[in-house]
Amino acid sequence: MKLKIFFLLLIPAVILAAPQIPTVNLSLTAPSNPKQLVTTLNVMLILTVLVLAPSIVLVATSFVRILVVFGFLRQALGTPQSPPTTLLVSLALVLTFFIMEPYAKQAYNDGIKPYMNNKISYDVAIERAVKPFKNFMIKNTREKDLALFYRIRHLPNPKTVDDVPLSILVPAFMVSELKTAFEIGFLIFLPFLIIDMVVSSILMSLGMMMLPPVMISLPFKILVFILVDGWNLIVMGLVESFK
Repeated sequence: MKLKIFFLLLIPAVILAAPQIPTVNLSLTAPSNPKQLVTTLNVMLILTVLVLAPSIVLVATSFVRILVVFGFLRQALGTPQSPPTTLLVSLALVLTFFIMEPYAKQAYNDGIKPYMNNKISYDVAIERAVKPFKNFMIKNTREKDLALFYRIRHLPNPKTVDDVPLSILVPAFMVSELKTAFEIGFLIFLPFLIIDMVVSSILMSLGMMMLPPVMISLPFKILVFILVDGWNLIVMGLVESFK
């Protein structure tokens, strides 16, 4: 009983001797001046860009074309599960970083670095940082695809490259990339289609109707792909296809 009373008396002493835990107060207040409102909106804009960064990689870089071509290559080989999708996406990301590195360096040197050194304003930094990627998209966008979205919006044709807004350039660039990827995919399919036709004709002439031609042609397609150093040809062709 005495031991219990001792512990009960000891508890307040321990609480008083313990360090004070700071409290966190989260509150939402209205901005007191326009400058504070602009600062808050800028923070929200930066957080939104960080959240949408994966989508930006998809729509404004070479990622779309590379990934679609890899998908066509896998279908042409007749191996729907090999290489795995995760591996193809990783390789497409690596090649995207390799292709976009010069544009990213130019954006950093022209926009971000001068802004960090307090040489230019925030608006000018954003404009200069976006310009290299905008030039990349315009170089790889067909005029027909760009005109399509101008007709949809009922807007007059731009006089200069700087007059093209991103709201029109980005969808036109994606459509143009899909068209180019399908053209490359068609060229990839042709040699493997010829192998399938030859193997199928040989099996039919031998009377082997029940033997699936795909099963026989698969090792030949893989062998031909290895002999011509297919991965080097695909990667080199994809990198050089960007202007």
